[in-house]
Amino acid sequence: MPDVKVPDVKVKDLKPGMGDVNIELEIASLGEPRAFTNFKGQGSVCNAAGKDSEGDEISVTLWNEQIKQVKEGDKIRIEKGYVSEYKGQKQLSTGKFGTLTVL
Repeated sequence: MPDVKVPDVKVKDLKPGMGDVNIELEIASLGEPRAFTNFKGQGSVCNAAGKDSEGDEISVTLWNEQIKQVKEGDKIRIEKGYVSEYKGQKQLSTGKFGTLTVL
């Protein structure tokens, strides 16, 4: 069975709970990385602001190696991303199955 290409979306179309999100963003700003420990071990997490081609922004959660990959001003592509909500704000992450590529 051939792979079905899921079209790219824009920030304005993202809703909490959406999965399989494909989107291209520019990193508008990067927060400070924070260390964490959970049942899987230790890691780092960082929040960034991602802006789409229409200028709309969303919070992007970067994990571990992704933090080192990305810098302010980079254009990125997230495939199979996941949208969640934290304190009323939409957040985009690669989740368990997604990928992040610097363009």
